[in-house]
Amino acid sequence: MGRFAHALARPGLTAIAEVKRRSPSAGDLRPDADPATIAAAYERAGAAAVSILVDERFGGTWDDLRAARVAASVPLLAKGFFTSEDDLRAAHEAGADAALLLLRDLADEDVKRLLAAASDLGIETLVEAHDAQELERAVVLGAPVIGINARDLATFEIDRVEQLRLVASAPRDRVVVAESGIESRAQGAAAELAGADAILVGSTLMRAPDPAAKLAELLSRPLVKVCGLTREEDVGAAVEAGADMAGFVLAEASPRRAPGVLPVPDTMLAVAVVVGEPEGDGADLVQLYAREEGRVRGRDAVLLREGEEVARVVDLPWQEADPTHLERARATEGRVMLAGGLGPANVRDAIDAVQPWAVDASSSLEVSPGIKDHELVRAYVEAAR
Repeated sequence: MGRFAHALARPGLTAIAEVKRRSPSAGDLRPDADPATIAAAYERAGAAAVSILVDERFGGTWDDLRAARVAASVPLLAKGFFTSEDDLRAAHEAGADAALLLLRDLADEDVKRLLAAASDLGIETLVEAHDAQELERAVVLGAPVIGINARDLATFEIDRVEQLRLVASAPRDRVVVAESGIESRAQGAAAELAGADAILVGSTLMRAPDPAAKLAELLSRPLVKVCGLTREEDVGAAVEAGADMAGFVLAEASPRRAPGVLPVPDTMLAVAVVVGEPEGDGADLVQLYAREEGRVRGRDAVLLREGEEVARVVDLPWQEADPTHLERARATEGRVMLAGGLGPANVRDAIDAVQPWAVDASSSLEVSPGIKDHELVRAYVEAAR
């Protein structure tokens, strides 16, 4: 595994942060962007790699790549419509660690030739697919790093649902990058939970007042879940506060039982909270608790995506305290959602103690079961983020 692939495959969700002045789909983004300044800022913000557009249709040049190479030490990806060994040689000479190969524009024999040429030059590739057929081609051709683009390059339309399906179907022995259409932490997390090692983000960053700060926000953890939502106005308050996940309790015995999974914006994840059997039409994730005699739910839960476990939920027993709660959470391997007894006053201390992947609060944010206090919701999200 080369330097570029290794950087993307490190634990947790990583990001390729992109420098581009304009986009054919969005027009001018940041015409005066200085690639050296932005690449260095991306590196400080936690980018695993930086993508530089070198094609004039995106307002880019090879000099942009050279400037970024001087300013940043992270791996650099040269992005353009490359079809020849000369293109790869130019990328290598300008300081690229990897170059983009678009399967849409290349026959299999061309891809084989360019993969071999890249290897001879000592640079890596990001082989980009847009549909199931192209993903299969990338796998058969032996691409070590595969990008799956949510954007149709002919229509410029974004289909994140199909992208996530393809990410989930990609073999786990490849480095998988989810490209395009990521504007929020929740959307990045959705790609992560589907199996992506990294996200590639361009337009969202370049539109932001501070691209590096936006990158840091997308990568920051823990995610913040507001649970026990029963009303659309409370969902709206959670959205406005900046929560990443909205939880809807579907267990019949719960005093916070929702009428169903209520609508949430696509910048957020909907979580169905259930007991005994997975259910929750319309939810992105299912938080499944075991049944326990005499209680609404068992203690801990698993977080499921399409029936597959993607995280552990470390909770308190129903309506009971446990002084070992945070210690148990710290000892749990993998992604941990910390739940139970959290609120504005203690969530930051809990985060500092456990470093969870996500935090979950419900009853501490209420004026009565299932009815949220919007000020408490805002205070909790602010403290957690």
